[in-house]
Amino acid sequence: MDSPGGSRPQPPGGDGFAIETRGLNLWYGDFQALFDVDLGVGRGTITSMIGPSGCGKTTLLRTCNRIIERLGYVRTTGSVYVLGHDIFGDDIELVQVRKKIGMVFQRPNPLPISIRENVLFGFRLHEARLRRVSAAEEAEVLESSLRQVLLWDNVKDRLDRPATGLSLEEQQKLCIARLLPVKPHLLLMDEPCSALDPAGTEAVEELIWKLRGEYTILIVTHNMAQARRASQECVFMLLGRIVEHGLTEELFLSPRHSETADYIEGRYG
Repeated sequence: MDSPGGSRPQPPGGDGFAIETRGLNLWYGDFQALFDVDLGVGRGTITSMIGPSGCGKTTLLRTCNRIIERLGYVRTTGSVYVLGHDIFGDDIELVQVRKKIGMVFQRPNPLPISIRENVLFGFRLHEARLRRVSAAEEAEVLESSLRQVLLWDNVKDRLDRPATGLSLEEQQKLCIARLLPVKPHLLLMDEPCSALDPAGTEAVEELIWKLRGEYTILIVTHNMAQARRASQECVFMLLGRIVEHGLTEELFLSPRHSETADYIEGRYG
């Protein structure tokens, strides 16, 4: 992989953010999980979030596309901006928020249908409402999406076979491919390699790195080596707060806070 470039992340309120939170607090019932979170995620960057289990990483990730609201006892204050729009604003349509923000989960979740139907599922759902889509356009979308995730050559001769017959690595790539036809701007990934073996992990990390620039990627991981290999910026969280956010290599080599150094060096977590 190339060495990640770019300058130190700007403070919230700066230009060029794909995701920006301001004073974000979140409660599960009476339990507060996030405390005054200010975060700016630069457009086109890969940003990893690290920290001990229960520190708020996944909660923050799932707040960015409002999937957290599926739990009826969640309450938030503060703001979350995606591409400059407050996603909690009265004029925001939830369907449009989730169209622009794709989500990849810990374990691959292909639909129990063919490879072809998986890739085209979201595209048909959104585009068929607006216009008539030709078979030629579907074929182009299918091939383009599978090429982007480095799957086309492996599956082009078995597109009508069940997606569940793919390896776990291929299934996870397919789940990413399924997001691309609806043209998301952001990809949220919640430990996308946790169910994969080392070879599968390497393949998915290479894919994530390939997608940088074209997509903004925010990835939760417990794997320190993965965060260092596969992200340009890194956020360290502890007890629902952001302790440190900087360029990945700088955060690992010269952390500014003792809590960050303790976690990276394995003294807790």
